[in-house]
Formats: sequence, structure tokens, C-alpha cells
Amino acid sequence: MRRRAKIYAGLAAAVVPVASVIIALGATPAGAAVGGSGPYPADYETSASLANHTIFRPQTLPSERLPIFVWGNGGCSANGLSQGNFLREIASHGFLAIANGAPNGSGSTNSQMLTQSIDWAIAENSRQGSKYFNKIDTTKVAVAGFSCGGLEAYAVSNDPRVTTTGIFSSGLLNDADDYQLRRLTKPIAYIIGGPSDIAYPNAIDDWGKLPSGLPAFMGNLNVGHGGTYDQANGGEFGRVAVLYLKWRLKGDTTAGANFVGTNCGLCRTQWTVQQKNLTLDGGTPPTTPPPTTPPPTTPPPTTPPPTTPPPTTTPPPTGDACTATYAVQDQWNGGFVANVTVSAGSTALSGWRVTLNLPSGASVTSLWNGVATGSSGTITVTNQSYNGRLAAGQSTSFGFQGTGNGSGATATCTGS
Repeated sequence: MRRRAKIYAGLAAAVVPVASVIIALGATPAGAAVGGSGPYPADYETSASLANHTIFRPQTLPSERLPIFVWGNGGCSANGLSQGNFLREIASHGFLAIANGAPNGSGSTNSQMLTQSIDWAIAENSRQGSKYFNKIDTTKVAVAGFSCGGLEAYAVSNDPRVTTTGIFSSGLLNDADDYQLRRLTKPIAYIIGGPSDIAYPNAIDDWGKLPSGLPAFMGNLNVGHGGTYDQANGGEFGRVAVLYLKWRLKGDTTAGANFVGTNCGLCRTQWTVQQKNLTLDGGTPPTTPPPTTPPPTTPPPTTPPPTTPPPTTTPPPTGDACTATYAVQDQWNGGFVANVTVSAGSTALSGWRVTLNLPSGASVTSLWNGVATGSSGTITVTNQSYNGRLAAGQSTSFGFQGTGNGSGATATCTGS
């Protein structure tokens, strides 16, 4: 079950007032400045043929075609500069980024405005006399949004022209809307503000309900619901968004290596990473490693078999192999979110296992960064493939959402 009432109230309290302040005070910092860290310093403009939108683009259009990135603002704010630093950064790397809402506009937006952005960009690409004539890559379209804007992005993600979706600090508010997840067919990325993000439980719930086989990435940076959009060049959210778009919309596999595999560029950093069905080339990940050589039809008589089989596992060490620290991150009437920090002791670990003893009436509904056995009472959680190896003194964590009251649970750790 989702935290309907709390999330609705939280989005209204945490996002809409911020948008109102921006509207009252004018543009965000450096709102009118050309900039961004990319090779094409970017600016914004408006168009009479696309009312109530803000268009971020390289000031000098490059020879390469610009993929399309359409954006829904936090709070569904109609101020197209709400996340201006972030969008200017994206445009400076050779993208056409279009935000719902006019510069310093007022009121609210809707999902149809994202569709209008796509329609306009495609039309301008084919219109002779347009500065964008044959300058836009209309085969590469990303739809994305922050908080309420993420809900707008979900609503149009099934548009056949969309090639990838980005959900920033957002998640569906009602189970009745889960049909929007079931109809997803294109890669999706979640960029979330960690357990302190009010949208975190909803994003995690959505993650667990994605269609089987859908390529998906989730990155959590514990900065809360507000993200880093107002920082220079959009901060860390801007940096990661650019890498993802370079990969998905420009085929840049060097950028894609930040998201794929157990040694991805964002793995083992301040980001907490989850992956589903990701390959750099966009193909289907193999379910088992392919054989390097064909198996022989009969074993060659090279050496006699050993009299006893070699050991396949190493027994877990005793002593201070690892510790587990349990903490409730959020508690509400009927549910909670908890985090468990796993720390290696004086020796390195190749894997870990945590035993959780939940209080009576509590149960786990979804869990991330670990593999759980059981859902209530005493359950065990083992590492994922990407977070089992810890150097001496190093830490990792897993988290879960549960029903009931999370207070009073205990956690113990054994390592290998």
C-alpha cells in the first residue's frame, strides 16, 4: 500500500511553496545567464508557437542533431525556470530541453504540455525557415519530471515517440495508477533523494512493480526531496542526468558505464544504485554466462579425478567480521521505512548475511540492496552481487519498507 495521504500532503507542503517563492522573486539564480558545463553554452527562449513553455538550447546550434528532453517542474509549477540551472546544464551538452511553463510563469501545468513540447520540436525540425530545421533528432525523445512533474512524465511515457523516461524524486500516489507502470516498454531511470525524500517510499514501490525485463536504473543520493537543481549546473542531479541522456539518447557507452554492471561508475560512491536488465548496447542481458568453449561430449582422460572434492565455500569467520546497525528512517500510521548499515570489521568481506528480528505485527513489503528470505518474524537478508565485497572497515546498506511498527527490531550480521 502507498502512503497516499502523507505523500499528497508532503508534495503540497514541500514543493508548491518553493515554487511560489520562485514565482514571487523572479528567476532562479543565474536565470538569464548563458552557461552550463557542456561544450555548447546554453540559454533559454520562448516561442509564440509553443505558448507557456520555456525552451533551453545551445546558444549556437551545433552541427550534431539535438535529442529532445521534455520536463515537468516540481509542484507542477508553470514557472519554466523552476529548475533552470539543471535544464541549462542539459542543453549545454547538446540537447533541446523544453520545460512546461513560461519563464517566471504562474499557475500549474499538466501532462498534455509535455506532449505539446514533443509535437512542437518535431514540427520545427521539419519546418523550412525554422532555426531548428533538420537540427533535431526526432528519433530520440526523453520525458522526465521532478515530483509532481514526474507524475506528468509517467502519464505520457507510453507515447510511442518516447525512447526513455526519467522520474526525479517522484512516484505514483495511488495503487489505482499502477497501470501506468504495466504499460512501460522503454528504459526508465529513477533519480531519488534518498530515504529523507518524501517520494522515496513511492518510488521504491514503483520500482518493485516494473514489468519483468524492463531496463531500469535507480540512483539514490541522500539529499532529500529538493534535489540539487538549484546548485551550479544542477549539481549532482544535473551531472548524472547528462550522463544518462548521453547514453540513452546519443549512444555514448562511456557515459552508460556509469549505470551498468557491478563496477558501474556510480557504484560504490555516495549514490546507492539499483539495476534491472541493463546492458550497454541495449540488448537483453544473459540469464547465465555464455560458455567460452563448447563442452566436450566426453571428458578427456587427462588426470585422475581427485579423491575428495575441493571445498566450494569458506565458512564465515568468527569475531568482529561485520556489524549491522538498524534504524527507522520514517514511521507513519500503518507503515515504516528502515535502513540497515552493514560494516566490515577488521577483515575484508566477500559477502554478508543479516538476521533481522522484526517486532510482532511488522512485515517487509519491499526491500532494496539486498536479497530477503521471509517477510515477518525472523528474516535473513544477504548481499546483492554489487555490495557484498567490503574492505576492512567499509560499510554498505540496505533498506526496506514495511507494514506495522518498525521500532524495536534487532539486526545481527555474519560475514564471509
